[in-house]
Amino acid sequence: MPPPRFLRQKASVGIATFDTADGRCPWANPKEPIYVAYHDEEWGVPEYDPRALWETLVLDGFQAGLAWITILKKRDAFRAAFANFDPEIVARYGEADRARLMADAGIVRSNAKIDAAISGAKIYLDMRERGEDFTKFLWDFVGGAPIQNRFAAMAEVPAQTPEAAEMAKALKAKGFKFCGPVIVYAFMQAVGMVNDHVITCPRHGAVAKLVKPL
Repeated sequence: MPPPRFLRQKASVGIATFDTADGRCPWANPKEPIYVAYHDEEWGVPEYDPRALWETLVLDGFQAGLAWITILKKRDAFRAAFANFDPEIVARYGEADRARLMADAGIVRSNAKIDAAISGAKIYLDMRERGEDFTKFLWDFVGGAPIQNRFAAMAEVPAQTPEAAEMAKALKAKGFKFCGPVIVYAFMQAVGMVNDHVITCPRHGAVAKLVKPL
């Protein structure tokens, strides 16, 4: 997926870049239609729906140590397995559900990550019950509006930022798991809290126009 996900692996495999048409971000592998569609339609678009934000955070947690394309190809299976990421349902998952999920070859089978998703749903609901808006909680780390970066090349894109580190610290303080600053920065990119499309990419200007300050 986007730069940080590749940068996380650069010591062993290098940064994956591709020759892309029309100046697209070079991580959007043109041989993977699902990747191109994700780049062109979703990545960097500001997301304000709390449930959708939580879903993305959970999927980013499952991605830890893996390539994003793996999660992207399994996303429909994840949604089916986790009741479309309805936190009220996921929070009630018990041992039978854990066993079902661990037997589901369509998702990433990890006890730790499954438990993190279930406990995360409970934390999400607890925040809501206490009147804490999940959307505002997350977007406050960027002042309520997307940070508009102007990177000319992928090599300029950081793997994490001070804002990501602060968000990761706050999420961990609430009990969320698999949310280190690198994962959190990838999350911030995906949900449009930062615009990290390179400036040659047509999507840079397109997502910049979608700003809706809270």
